[in-house]
Amino acid sequence: MKIDRNVIALGWVSFFTDMASAMITSILPIFIVYSLHEGVDKLGFVVAIATFVSYAFRILFGILSDRLGVVKPFVVAGYILSALSKPLLSVATNWQQVAGLRALERMGKAIRSATKDSLISRYSQGRSGRSFGFQKMMDVAGEMLGALIAFGTLYLLGQNDEVMRRLFAWTLLPGLTAVAIVIFAVKDAPRQARQKEAFDWRADRKMLPMLGLYFLFLLFLFSDSFFLLKAKEAGIGIAFLPLLAALSSLIQALSSYTLGIWIDRWSAPRILLGAMGFGVAATAALGAGWIVVSFILLALFTVASLNALRAWISETAYNKGTVYGIFYAGTALFASLGAMIMGWLWQHYGVEWAVGVSLTGLLLVWGATLVWIWRKSRNIRNQKGE
Repeated sequence: MKIDRNVIALGWVSFFTDMASAMITSILPIFIVYSLHEGVDKLGFVVAIATFVSYAFRILFGILSDRLGVVKPFVVAGYILSALSKPLLSVATNWQQVAGLRALERMGKAIRSATKDSLISRYSQGRSGRSFGFQKMMDVAGEMLGALIAFGTLYLLGQNDEVMRRLFAWTLLPGLTAVAIVIFAVKDAPRQARQKEAFDWRADRKMLPMLGLYFLFLLFLFSDSFFLLKAKEAGIGIAFLPLLAALSSLIQALSSYTLGIWIDRWSAPRILLGAMGFGVAATAALGAGWIVVSFILLALFTVASLNALRAWISETAYNKGTVYGIFYAGTALFASLGAMIMGWLWQHYGVEWAVGVSLTGLLLVWGATLVWIWRKSRNIRNQKGE
């Protein structure tokens, strides 16, 4: 079955948007800690604030989308806000300004994300794994190109504050390209799909255990910003750090669509369990100093977990926009808390202690997820036996 052209267009929108994002995120931790001379704990605050804003407000716009029947206008508004706010990082002078601008840019993502996922779901034609797999593939392909642009710029022009700020300003071009595509090449949701529907929370309560386990896992997982900082401390030059981000994006791009097929074939909970295994292994590799391996494993966790959960919500949820919003809001809360906790532990007790706490928590949640999936599978087999 072919992928709908609207899903393809949204894939290109993600490509250019995440190209711009990677031009920033692949060097932002270094910019904060070494250019602005702020501590690792301040990096943790920036990550936490940006993550919280990015995800927490998605529940609001998911609910508004379901209640008002509004889809594409939220998507367009979100991309416009992100495109215009990214370049302003080029004039930031302290971590508070960086945090504010990142929060503004992430608000744009919050406005569009739940509604964009709902739009993809409505054009998926019963193949959500493939549709979200394709969209994520284009997403990370853009990230890879953005990271390579950052590497080339730093390598050729110099590894200093002026060059990093120039990179931030250049993000305006791909950002506006994405806005043009979403305005002119993406149709709004079909009229019948945009009708207001009554909420039925009982129909979606069964989804809470799996979402809750994923949220707890994020509480103990280092964000990619901390992985980049650990790479710098391990002796990798600043100019080469974007190559690690590019490697991560390449792994996600190569695996995303295949993972989508596996989700359709083997079920989202099983793929999520495997993804958590990659997350545990990534943290262990980081603690052992296997930097490249840790980035590969973190990439596999990221792409597998997001594809699994987004496809699962698409196929299972009754109030899709609302459940996507809950998914992103929970991710916001727990990933933000995790970033602050891990940043504080790293700053005050050292990276080894922080990795130990992270690994212990991840293993416990992974085990709990395994038990939950086993019990759920047993109950299904028992029901079929009856």
